[in-house]
Amino acid sequence: MSIELKMPALSPTMEEGTLAKWLVKEGDEVKSGDILAEIETDKATMEFEAVDEGKLAKILVPEGTEGVKVGAPIAILADEGEDVSEASTAAPKAEAPQPAPAAKKEEAPKAADPAPAPAPVAKAAPPAPSREESARIKASPLARRIAGEKGIDLSSVQGSGPGGRIVKADLEAAPAKAAAPAPAQAAAPAPAVAGEIPHEAVKLSSMRKTIARRLTESKQTVPHYYLTVDIQLDALLKLRSELNKGLEPRGIKLSVNDLLIKALAMALIEVPTANVSFTGDQMLKFSRADISVAVAIPDGLITPIIVGADTKTLSTISREMTDLAARARDGKLQPPEYQGGTASLTNLGMFGIKQFDAVINPPQGMIMAVGAGEKRPYVINDSLQIATVMSASGSFDHRAIDGAEGAKLMKAFKRLVENPLGMLA
Repeated sequence: MSIELKMPALSPTMEEGTLAKWLVKEGDEVKSGDILAEIETDKATMEFEAVDEGKLAKILVPEGTEGVKVGAPIAILADEGEDVSEASTAAPKAEAPQPAPAAKKEEAPKAADPAPAPAPVAKAAPPAPSREESARIKASPLARRIAGEKGIDLSSVQGSGPGGRIVKADLEAAPAKAAAPAPAQAAAPAPAVAGEIPHEAVKLSSMRKTIARRLTESKQTVPHYYLTVDIQLDALLKLRSELNKGLEPRGIKLSVNDLLIKALAMALIEVPTANVSFTGDQMLKFSRADISVAVAIPDGLITPIIVGADTKTLSTISREMTDLAARARDGKLQPPEYQGGTASLTNLGMFGIKQFDAVINPPQGMIMAVGAGEKRPYVINDSLQIATVMSASGSFDHRAIDGAEGAKLMKAFKRLVENPLGMLA
């Protein structure tokens, strides 16, 4: 009996994915454990492994198909000894991942069919005939902008473009009308500017769509507040240099970020009221500091997690971070390696950014944004000296972390970075 292979849920939050690539073809023998396809989720490209054995009778969803729902049939596997042609012809009822396009084609006539569409336009026109008429005039976005700037009445212009559309050339000899309406017209055309500028329309990846959705939700639903401190880095840089000399035989090289991960984790344990998450009807208080670290990848941003960073050695954090970042850029992270975390760290110092405020990664309660360490005038022991100083900004969810608790965390983070030997004890 043939078996339907269905779109797997490769993470707890996955609802749909892109079938990026088939690694087998129709007629191939498949054994349990074989990798059948690569599936792109919102965060990574993952492998789809066969559980059953048989022969691939039919591929229902071609590679490159986006928006395939979890649980939708993607292929038919014929049992051993079963006729492949019979198995594939028995499959059409299961070929459901693509009903959306077909449905749209059938529904299109219904939307354009009867004549209810024109009726509302006709009813809406009487209250403001001049505005409605203006909106119905066929004109290019550039022509509308020029008309607005010059105060030209488009209803008095004869269009020479396709279908009588008014284009830029039609406005050159057109008479200007009274200047009063011009300001209102001038503000209108912004949305269509891209149509007149040479550009490339790039299709959004699943990851970019998810980033856009999550960050929009974060800024709209999470009441952010921001706290910034300046931190002297000289002691930390000196300790890092000394540690790297000792770690060189082991092939380990600590980065400044490795030490900042450790400092943030220890600060969260020291100030547990900031190591929390707001879930709507309750507060989650974490007893471990799992630090999500922002890593830039070609399609966007991903945040692999250093689990229990508060108790790990700096060398362990460094090894794990090197491995996670490399696999993140290759799209090979597993969901548990980037989903979760109790707080985040993001660093743009390598680009020379002095200071910035980051967007919280829900449901976490805070994110620490660090800039570049740079030589600045700095007061040390009541005298003005030159020191290496870094600005760090914490973004906090005010529903979960009060201002005073956020300030305590920033103070603890600053103290640990400025006195880094405390992180080794």
